[in-house]
Amino acid sequence: MDSLSPIAVLYLVILAFLGVFGLHRLWMVRRFRRWDPEEPEVPGQELPRVTVQLPLYNERTVAARLLRAVGAFEYDRDKLHIQVLDDSTDETREIVDHEVERLCQRGLSAEVVRRPDRSGYKAGALDYGMARADSELICIFDADFIPPPHFLRELTPRFRDESLGMVQARWEHNNRDESLLTRAQSTLLDGHFVIEHKVRSDSGLFFNFNGTAGIWRKQTILDAGGWEHDTLTEDLDLSYRAQLAGWRFQYVPSLAAPAEVPPDIAAFKSQQRRWAKGSVQVARKLGWRILSARLPWRVKREAVMHLLGNTGYPLVLLLAVLLPLSVTEHSHFGGLWHVAMFVLCTLSVICFYDRSQRALGRAGRHRLRDVPAAMSLGIGMCVSQTRAVLSGLFSETGEFVRTPKRGDAPRAAGYRAILHGIPGLELLLASWFAWGIFRAVSQGMWGSLPFLLLFLSGFLWVGGLTLQSWWRGALPGRKEHSWRFSGSSPR
Repeated sequence: MDSLSPIAVLYLVILAFLGVFGLHRLWMVRRFRRWDPEEPEVPGQELPRVTVQLPLYNERTVAARLLRAVGAFEYDRDKLHIQVLDDSTDETREIVDHEVERLCQRGLSAEVVRRPDRSGYKAGALDYGMARADSELICIFDADFIPPPHFLRELTPRFRDESLGMVQARWEHNNRDESLLTRAQSTLLDGHFVIEHKVRSDSGLFFNFNGTAGIWRKQTILDAGGWEHDTLTEDLDLSYRAQLAGWRFQYVPSLAAPAEVPPDIAAFKSQQRRWAKGSVQVARKLGWRILSARLPWRVKREAVMHLLGNTGYPLVLLLAVLLPLSVTEHSHFGGLWHVAMFVLCTLSVICFYDRSQRALGRAGRHRLRDVPAAMSLGIGMCVSQTRAVLSGLFSETGEFVRTPKRGDAPRAAGYRAILHGIPGLELLLASWFAWGIFRAVSQGMWGSLPFLLLFLSGFLWVGGLTLQSWWRGALPGRKEHSWRFSGSSPR
């Protein structure tokens, strides 16, 4: 093999790092075992008292629906208390007051808890409410969830095991088939909830509470040091601190709670930016504590892979910059490199997400559409996610920006996400890949085209949707929506 240029060497180094993530996905797929439907457990003793916490902040489109779903829980009324932690500043307050009054009229124990200020954001609200709760168990739901009536009766009996600190249910996506964007998002989330959580839970590895659709033992939260708000992912932070304190978690994939994935690209970017930045912040905060803890090496290894998972986005962005330049180098790599790149960096992703969809019973025609869409969306998001990762590494905590929910309201009545950065920046990378495709075709490098086209489609899609969202927000008569273009993280 001829000597490689510096660009080719860097290209191969990046592929090697991405290959580690690919091997990890293949390991997950190999370890995954489909769950069997579980019969709801019949309580053999007195039910524990549960406080259901509903943290809300300006959720007029979904607040009533959530409260009505929680009010329909099949649980002893004298053992159930509903806390609406309402930090809202808009008409959500009136909706909440009305719905809570209706619950109380039906004989349910429900209250609205409002703080003097929004310090600590969601973590602050949960901590404020927990100090006023006398229940053994704390159940939490975000505003867009619609928990099934049997949710508490199915999960609370599991806490007869005194070592159990938290139980997490699976997320379902009630607007999955609204658009190609929502289908792709749902597929990405399914990889986490169907494969990752199941394998980690079954293997005795650390996994995380997802901020909603789960139940905590109150003592677990206290033993872990309580809710803290020095990261943007307070749920991930508390999860790792609780497991480091010796508490065991359990995942129940057979019980699903429907929720909403963001219906537009601006809301999706906002959500993913917070999750990516927060996970890096937790890695900074707890990384050394995890590595120095008296834990099996396999637990430490998986924790590091989990917390650093979003660092793959900067690598994908670097690969995107180098790929068109390296087209002419491919002939020097040899067939083995092409096979390795395909298996570790592409086939592993296909297998991972396809396995999650098959486990959910998704038909082949849906998988053929949704899995490539998920891969394309993930690639297109690498620009904004790289910014989030770097912000998590080097900046302060930042503002907790909630993800806008549409619910059942008309599109015009919903909230709009704040869009940060330069709109449509991904389109510049799409142009770069169009040039790379032209170069590959002109030189007969046909083996490079599948990868070039995959990146091109991702950047075109995400960039086009972002530019479209920006244009809609900039139209006359739409000034009531809050749009901000900034080069730094929100404070």
